Amino acid sequence: MTKKLKIYVGHDSREDIAWQVCRHSLLRHASADIEICPLKQNTLRELGLYTRPADNATTEFSLTRFLTPYLAAHDGWTIFCDCDFLYTTDVMKVLEQADPSKAVYVVKHEYVPKNAVKMDAQVQTSYPRKNWSSFILFNNAHPLVKALTPELVNNESPAFLHRFSWISDDDLIGELPLTWNFLEGEYPMPEATPEVIHYTNGGPWFSNWQDVDYADLWIAEKDLYEASISQKRAG
Repeated sequence: MTKKLKIYVGHDSREDIAWQVCRHSLLRHASADIEICPLKQNTLRELGLYTRPADNATTEFSLTRFLTPYLAAHDGWTIFCDCDFLYTTDVMKVLEQADPSKAVYVVKHEYVPKNAVKMDAQVQTSYPRKNWSSFILFNNAHPLVKALTPELVNNESPAFLHRFSWISDDDLIGELPLTWNFLEGEYPMPEATPEVIHYTNGGPWFSNWQDVDYADLWIAEKDLYEASISQKRAG
């Protein structure tokens, strides 16, 4: 089993800066070598791995996320997360509680969205196990995870995939602390900064979402990212 942690971040063409800042925050805090890949729907279509018809999903990676274990192609642990995440700690810490008997680990949110719309006036839907799939720690060695083939992902319903109906026993879904997928705007701000902030309703990269909780942390990370790009160009 490889020790290198692979992380796939959902990429949406409308939110490229969100992906860049998410990636930067992951790398800046990581205590070990990690591999980060953007999950781009167009690329997956070109490779013939994603063949579903176009839909009206909120993001371009709504269903491609379930291809993560197949793309990783190893028996280690792999993470998927949405692009609107900001990491404030070492992502390797999440492996400290990973039990190899579990198929996946998620934060098991139980909430009703406070807002009717999010990001660019997108409709905010409500459904069972909402946002469980926005951060998934996959155990790629588990047979139920290995069953997430392109054929299954391209043919099963969105509800089947997002509600983890492909896992036959709920006990195989491990639970992570809330701070590993803290939904900004949906929960009161805790005393301590969460390990992972999820700007699920929209983040400071949108002009109409400048006053969200933890906006200052995201903007500071963006400044660090842009400074690193300037240094590379100057060098």
